[in-house]
Amino acid sequence: MTRERDFPELLERVTPECLRIIARYEEKRSALLMLAHVFQEHEGFVSPEAVLAISEMVGITPAETEGTISFYTLLYRRPVGKYMLQPCRGLACAINGAEDAMAYFREKLGTSNLETTLDGLVSYEEVECLAACDRAPCMQVNLEFVYDLSPAKIDELLAGIRAGTYPVKAMAQTDPPGRTWEIRQDDQVSTGRKAPGATGVESPNNAGGVGDKSGTIMLDKIINRDVEFFRETRERAVLDSRAVVESVEEGREEAEHARH
Repeated sequence: MTRERDFPELLERVTPECLRIIARYEEKRSALLMLAHVFQEHEGFVSPEAVLAISEMVGITPAETEGTISFYTLLYRRPVGKYMLQPCRGLACAINGAEDAMAYFREKLGTSNLETTLDGLVSYEEVECLAACDRAPCMQVNLEFVYDLSPAKIDELLAGIRAGTYPVKAMAQTDPPGRTWEIRQDDQVSTGRKAPGATGVESPNNAGGVGDKSGTIMLDKIINRDVEFFRETRERAVLDSRAVVESVEEGREEAEHARH
C-alpha cells in the first residue's frame, strides 16, 4: 500500500491518543511536540502527512509545525534506520577513547556521520554530551544507554542488531530510508552560498563581511563602538552601556578614596 492509502488508517488509529494529549494543555499548540512523537513512534519519522494532521489538530499552519519540528534533532523529517546509533563525542568520552570508537563504528557500518547503512537497518549520528561521563565512552541505541564502549562491545552490538537479537526494540520503519536523513534547510545551504556577512572576504574566518577582505572593519567596530556590558544585581542581569559602567566605576573609586 502507498503512504497515501496507509496514512488515513494510521490517523484514525492514533487520533484518540492525540486528542487525550491535547486535552492536557490549556493551549492546543502546546501539544505539538508530543503529537510529533506519537506519529514518529508509528511511522519512524514525522512524515509530511503527519505535519498536516498535527497542524489541523492544534490549529496552526503547516509552516509553524514544520518550523518547530525542524528545531529538534530527535524528530526525524526523513526516514531513518530501525536502529539509531548515537556515540557521544563529549569531552569525557573523547578523553576515554570516543574518537577510536567512532572511527571503528564508521569502518564497520560503512557510513559517515548522519548516514544510514545501505540496507536501511542502521542510522549513525555522533552526538554531544549524553551526561554519562562516569561510564565513558558511552552511546545510545534508540535512546537506550550503552556504556564503556570497546571494539568487542561494538562488534557484539552490531552482530545482535543484524541478527535481530539485540535487546533494544527496533524503531518503526514505514518508508525505506535514503543514505542520509539530513535536510538542507534553505537555498543558501543547498547551493553552497555563504551568508551575506561572509561574502567578499578572502577567508570565511575573516569577520569583516561584505567589502572588507581584511576583517578590519568589524574589528574596528568591536574596539570602538559603545560596548554594552552586563552587570550583576540581586535580581537579574542589567544591560549597561560603557559610559554608564565607567561612571559607576568612577563613583565607586571616589567613595573608596573618601573613606580613606
